[in-house]
Parts: sequence; structure tokens; C-alpha cells
Amino acid sequence: MFGRRGSSSSGVGTVRPADVPGLQEALAPDEDNSHAEAPVSPPSVQTEPEKPPASAPSPSAASPAPGQAQDVVQPAPSPRKKNNEYYETKAQIFNALVEAIDLSQLARLDAEDARDEIRDVVNDIIALKNVVMSISEQEDLLEDICNDVLGYGPLEPLLARDDIADIMVNGAHTVYIETEGKVEQTAVSFRDNAQLMNICQRIVSQVGRRVDESSPICDARLPDGSRVNVIAPPLSIDGPALTIRKFKRDKLTLDQLVRFGSITPEGSTILQIIGRSRCNVLISGGTGSGKTTLLNCLTAYIDHTERVITCEDSAELQLQQPHVVRLETRPPNLEGEGEITMRDLVKNCLRMRPERIIVGEVRGPEAFDLLQAMNTGHDGSMGTLHANSPREALSRLESMITMGGFSLPSRTLREMIVSSIDVVVQAARLRDGSRRITHVTEVMGMEGDIITTQDVFLYDMVGEDANGRIIGRHRSTGIGRPRFWERARYFGEEARLAQALDASEMPEYVAD
Repeated sequence: MFGRRGSSSSGVGTVRPADVPGLQEALAPDEDNSHAEAPVSPPSVQTEPEKPPASAPSPSAASPAPGQAQDVVQPAPSPRKKNNEYYETKAQIFNALVEAIDLSQLARLDAEDARDEIRDVVNDIIALKNVVMSISEQEDLLEDICNDVLGYGPLEPLLARDDIADIMVNGAHTVYIETEGKVEQTAVSFRDNAQLMNICQRIVSQVGRRVDESSPICDARLPDGSRVNVIAPPLSIDGPALTIRKFKRDKLTLDQLVRFGSITPEGSTILQIIGRSRCNVLISGGTGSGKTTLLNCLTAYIDHTERVITCEDSAELQLQQPHVVRLETRPPNLEGEGEITMRDLVKNCLRMRPERIIVGEVRGPEAFDLLQAMNTGHDGSMGTLHANSPREALSRLESMITMGGFSLPSRTLREMIVSSIDVVVQAARLRDGSRRITHVTEVMGMEGDIITTQDVFLYDMVGEDANGRIIGRHRSTGIGRPRFWERARYFGEEARLAQALDASEMPEYVAD
């Protein structure tokens, strides 16, 4: 019989509580069992018992159906909280479930089979304990417990929705999401901060990291590449704060960005040529402006014969080329040793015979090593950084190098930037929540001690419609031949570039 503790059978089947010695007594109704016999309110969120089993298997990728997730997660002025009666009943059923099945055998099954086994056992437990529930209430509770054992508890319905860009958990009872560029509060909540902390530990342990009082800040990722940040007490005063930057299941392309209005077809063609022509590209933008998404889009035009090495704090890039080496930084251990920084990774890249180096985010002294790599035969390298304009991006690059302890004259640093960076692409999140590529800017050279730049492509805001959506246009600046024209000619893209620049000179207003 599958899952029964002490059973030598390897078959798969339903576990009956009567088959397990001593379980009848464990499941017998309590003398004071009024809370278990009373009808249980239909759960609107998933929760977890106070002490989940230490041997629980790794979270599964299985999620509720999209329709279920949509029903569970509804915006509300304040989250609806579970009552103590629900938590007590669920804890009893969950503890009985742990006694009835062998979780090590459960981990060998695929997600659907494991859920079926859990549902069978829970149904038997509910019947034996005489818990009064409607069919819909029982289904909600079953889904709740399955998510606790196999997934991320209350987060499962949110992770199942592909329309959510960010999940922000501010303590056990406050959960926000971002959809279509707008932030709204949900009805989802955790039982308490202990349950939330348990979910955080489950997530970060998958990538070999930890979060606790001695190490309260942690960056991690989910199996689908979604970025995760956890900051725990005592640094987070109101309980653990969990932030998840979700990735769409289907990788975005430049063609999709055109359909969304982020860029015009002509602008998309220019970006394709920039990626194909091995220009060194810096993608700049604010938080949530779509820098990583745009970087993913540009990497699609890297030739499949090239060797690409990526360096990230948490691996989230989704390159489709066959010859890709993915590197990830490592935090220090309990003794404060063993840390591998982004600069260590970028420096090591130079010994790995890369043709392109891609840095997920430049935020420190690794900027110096990336510029050196761009200058030493690794054309086509790319990176992102936080800045509000192309000129500010170049200034920040200089500041990061200086803060890294390099005592070089400003002019020397600027000459290095000019000789390394070819194009700066600026992404922005507008006030209506939409994301636009606002600048494609060339780095031209030096005039005295000043770096000169030239805009190739711009986005102009011209107003807004009755619904508050911004109306704007993308246009070429009509410069004739950009500096990377010769690169485009070398790669046979000269005609496409000329056509894209000519077509985009005529302003065309685009309403969202």
C-alpha cells in the first residue's frame, strides 16, 4: 500500500486510516470537538499548519487551474482572515495526514499523482473525524492542504496567474500584487508570520541559500526563474517581507513588445540590428521598467554559434542559444566566508573564452571589468543598470567604478566608457503603468571632458485619452547614418537599417 508508514509494498493506492496501527486512536474525535463538527467557512486562501513536517518534499510545479486561481485571488480593501476554528480543524487533519502517509514515498510521484493520493487520504480523515463540510468547502480545504504539502501554500494561486508581474508580501496578513502596471491588495493571507517564514525558507533552500535571524537578507529564485527577495526580522519589523518578480511562462519577444506598443516595428528592427551587429549595449531604466525583459529580447538575436556567458545575482535570464554558460553569485556562509561577488564572476569570464558576456545587473565595481571585457575582443556584450536617462546611465557607470576603489582620473574613465559602450537603450514605466522604450542612444565620443551622445530613436508623450492612458509616438531623430552603420554593413544589415530609419521619420501617433 503506497504511503503507509512501515509498508514494504511499492504499489500506488489509497491509504486507509484503519490500515495504520494506532491511527484510529489518533483520529478519534476529541471529547470537546465542537469546532471540528461545526461547518467550516469556505477557504478563500491557502494556509499551513503551525509545524509543517521537516521531511516535506520539494515544492512541486503543480498549481491550481487558472480559473481556480482567479477565483481565489480577488482584490479587496482588506484581506479576509481565517478564523481560529478553521485553523484548528485544518491542523488536526494535516497532522493526521502526516501520520497516515510516508512523505519520502510521496516525493517519488509526479505532482498530479501526489495530489490524488493526498486527496484520498484527507477525504478518509474528514469522514472518520465527522467534520461537517459541504462539497465546495471540502474541495477548498483539500486544495489548501495539497498546496501546503507540495507547493508554496497561500502563494500557489498567485503564482498560477500569468497576469501578475509582482507579488509583495508585507507580513502574514498583507499581500499586494501588480497587474497591468497597477498595484492592488489581495484577500490572500498567511496564518501567521511563522507560516510565512517557513514558506520563505522553503523557497531559498531550493537554491542552497538560507534566511534566518543571523542572515536576514536573501536573494533567490523560483524554478521558473522568477526573482525572489526575502528580508526577515529583526530587520523587517512587521514580519518577513517577501517580494517575487514573476516571469511569464512564455518568453517575450520584440514582436510581442511591438504588439504591446512598447516599441514600433521600425524601432524593433533597429534593436534587432543592434543585437545582431555585436554592438556593446547598456540597458538602462528604473525599477520595474522591463530592463531584464528587454535584455532577454535582445539576446534572441545572438548567433547560435557564439559562446555566451551570463553573470547574475540570481539566474533569471532565459537565453535560447545552445552554447550558454550561466554563472551566479554566492553569499557568504555562517562564518562570513566563501562569498563570490559579481566582480569575481566577470573576471573569471575572461578566462572562459567567451564571445559575449552578459551581466544581469551592473551595480558595483564589476562595471570596470565589464568595460575592460568589452574593450578586449568581446564585442556584443550587454548589461543593465538603474538610471533614468542614457546620460545618467553613463554617469552612474563612472560613479560605480570610482566607488569600487579605482583611483583613475575622470577623463580616463570617460574615455574607457566611450571606447566600450556603443548604444544605451532606455526603458521606462510610465505613470499609467505602461512600459515603453523611450531612447535608443549612441555614445559618440568626447568633446573636451564631456561624453557626447546622439539619440537615434525617441518616444514622445503627447497627451492621454479619456481613460488616463498615455498617448505617444516613437520616431527616428533623422540623423542619417548612426555610428554603428559600419557594423550593420559588416553584418549585411545596412539595407534593413536604412529602411527602418527612413520609415520611422514620419511621426505616427500611437494610442494605447
